[in-house]
Amino acid sequence: MFTNRVVWITGASSGIGEALALRFARDNARLVLSARRQSELERVKQRCIDSGAAEANLFVLPLDVTELDALPGKVSEVLERYSQIDMLINNAGVSQRSLCKDTELSVYQRLMDVDVMGQIALTKAVLPHMLERRSGHLAVTASVAGKVGVPMRTGYCAAKHAVMGFFDALRAEVEDDGILVSTITPGFIRTDISRNALAADGSAFGEEDEDIAGGMDVGECADVIVKGLDKGQREIPVGKGKEMAALWVKRLAPEMMFKMAKKQN
Repeated sequence: MFTNRVVWITGASSGIGEALALRFARDNARLVLSARRQSELERVKQRCIDSGAAEANLFVLPLDVTELDALPGKVSEVLERYSQIDMLINNAGVSQRSLCKDTELSVYQRLMDVDVMGQIALTKAVLPHMLERRSGHLAVTASVAGKVGVPMRTGYCAAKHAVMGFFDALRAEVEDDGILVSTITPGFIRTDISRNALAADGSAFGEEDEDIAGGMDVGECADVIVKGLDKGQREIPVGKGKEMAALWVKRLAPEMMFKMAKKQN
């Protein structure tokens, strides 16, 4: 499906990003693996090689999406290596587990910087290349939390609602220019997202949610996402639990959804 296509994945050092890297590697895509931790990216690269990927098709490019001024230079490095970018998957992100009344403002700022501004800035840096080619695919890992507000995640829900809005609006602008835009809306996926989430003071939450622990396998999640991207699906819901029903409840019976969310407190 993706043989020789250049696929750039941020947040590729763990979780959904790592699973996507392994899945695209099986399709012989030419990958750009980005995240802050180079050692973890090298580990993911080796996993791809062990699964049969050619080392020449794996480019480790460390970056921090909050360093906005550095992102155009990162795009130049990818183009120097591969000459093109066929797909950008904005997957870098951080979650939150704290009540609003306890949460320091700096935590909200961090969530917006990582989950919103970083995604927008990198997308804007890649967009001129895709517009010039009149071809490309932009994707973002949003969340069911980008559709439904739930307790302990006020900042995370705000950030994910923001990226859903941005990429939906961007699609309306660029789809006629040959550029696809996909929003990925995972529910509960078995990753370290809750352990790495920000607590009220900005430290790591350090605990695994029961819902996350019982969520969809991350490899299965990657399969669903890649199939959706291959079809050019505009919105890709992925999950298997009750949270996926919330997408329909919010749309068809919002008052019911508000009452359900309050019971999660």
